[in-house]
Formats: sequence, C-alpha cells, structure tokens
Amino acid sequence: MLNFVDQIGVEHTFKTTPKRIISLVPSQTELLYDLGLEEEIVGITKFCVHPKHLKANKQIVGGTKQVKFDKIKALQPEIIIVNKEENTKEIVEELSKICPVWVTNIVTIEDNLQMIVDFGKLFNKRTEAQKWKDKISFAYHDFQQFIQDKSFRKVAYFIWANPYMVAGRDTFINEMLMLNRFQNIYEENGRYPEIELEKMRQEGDPEVVFLSSEPFPFKDEHAFEIGRNTHHAKTIFVDGEMFSWYGSRLLKAFDYFKQLHQKL
Repeated sequence: MLNFVDQIGVEHTFKTTPKRIISLVPSQTELLYDLGLEEEIVGITKFCVHPKHLKANKQIVGGTKQVKFDKIKALQPEIIIVNKEENTKEIVEELSKICPVWVTNIVTIEDNLQMIVDFGKLFNKRTEAQKWKDKISFAYHDFQQFIQDKSFRKVAYFIWANPYMVAGRDTFINEMLMLNRFQNIYEENGRYPEIELEKMRQEGDPEVVFLSSEPFPFKDEHAFEIGRNTHHAKTIFVDGEMFSWYGSRLLKAFDYFKQLHQKL
C-alpha cells in the first residue's frame, strides 16, 4: 500500500500509483503536464489554459468553483487534485464520495516546492519533480540576489472591480509582492478585502498600483478611476499568472519580475 499526506494533513492510501487524474486548478494542471503526466490527466477545468492543447484533448468538468459532478464521476478518476483556496470545502466533500481528493495549500514558495515534491512521490515522478524543484530553487536564489539592492515601494494589487478588491495577507500574491520588496498597503486587511477607493490615501497611499490580468479584465477607465484616488501613483497592468500561479509557472515569474522592475 502507498501512503501519502496532503497539505491540509489528510492521509491518503492507494494500492497502486493513481493513474486517472482530474485537476481542478489551472496552475496545478500545468505542473502535472510539466512532470510528464499528460496521459494520466483525464479531466480539467475550463480555466486550464496551459498548455493550450489540453482543452482540446481533455474532458472539461466545469470551473474551479462550479464543477460538474456527473462528468467527473463518469471519468472514473483515481484521484482529484484541488486547492484549499481555489475550491470550496463543499466541493471537496462531494468529490470525496467519488474518489480520493488531494488538497494543496500554497501560500509560500516553500509550500510550492513541497507540492512539487509531493506530486513526484504521489505519481512516481520523483526525478522530474526534483528537476523542477532544483530549477525553481536556483532561479529563486538568483532573484534574491537581483532584488537585494532594490528600494521598497508601497503598492496595492487589485484583483476585482465593482466592488474593488485587492490581495491581502496569507495569499501567494502577497508572497510574490514581498519577494519583490513591494510593501502591500492592504496586507493587514484580510486575504481579499473589498476596499473604498476614496480611502486609499489614508490607508497607505501606494506609490504603485498593479491591475491584475485575472480574474477581472481591468481597462483604462479603471486605471484612471483608481489613479485619481492616489497621489500620482504609477499604475501598471500586470500578468496575474505571474503573481498568482504556483507550480512550474513560478520559474517563468522570476524573469517577468526582473522585467517589471525595469518599468518602475
């Protein structure tokens, strides 16, 4: 028997390495592919856009918050991969009636590296997982050298409009902001707080405002409205995947962050 413990402390037992995988998290779907598990993936979400060809070859079983349980059951999965933040507790409980549900919990880079190692053990891809861990660790240490002489900047990272919402503490986005020496003015306001633009100056008055490409499609009019409520903050549209996608995507994020600093 094979025994493993996921990132919320739940123990799972398998007779053999699970082969039929459903992934309900886009960034983790990408990681599974990069670990050489394309053939084992049988179901993904409509938001699993990397690599692009998977949506044409795999069964779409809904989104991250609304899944089609009948489609999932029909695929006869041996394991379903979810995330504590992306998927609700109710979804996990319902999916657990079908097969084992592996829950990841990613807030820090260390959590991310642990997930990669866990997948390597779980799916018998230890060598591939170690390679990805080593590549990301090397790039991480290289970026730490790059960033050490950069000045700290006060920032706000917007993820939604109407109502306006930002990234706060205990999120992977905030971890990426801290890594870049971006001081999140909303770090103490909860994980994804709603904010009032009119109070932004009193609540920290950021030097830089980031408008994420996901999950909300910010436009120039949003940038203008937000900017009016700061003391001439620089507003930048950023690739949300680089700040919020963990897994193997993190390797690309470090180079993206270097380019971002050149714009500041």
